[in-house]
Amino acid sequence: MAETQLRTRGRKFTGIVTSDKMSKTVTVAWERRKYIPKYERYEKRRSKVKAHNPESINAETGDLVEIEETRPISKTKNFVVTKIIKKKTE
Repeated sequence: MAETQLRTRGRKFTGIVTSDKMSKTVTVAWERRKYIPKYERYEKRRSKVKAHNPESINAETGDLVEIEETRPISKTKNFVVTKIIKKKTE
């Protein structure tokens, strides 16, 4: 069965794959900085989303990947891995 290409739209992110235990799904996390006016400093925060991992790409834990928003694939999946920027070196 040939897999169809998912159309992307909306936001793009780059992040690190933190989990690849689900079938055809990976968890991608990236850090961002939020300004706290009271203390006039920044704090680190992390965003985590689940993304579809096509068999043609097959990203694994530790890989730096690019994800793009797409139509809802399941209850929690709204992103798809478009390419692997850097493979994890062992």
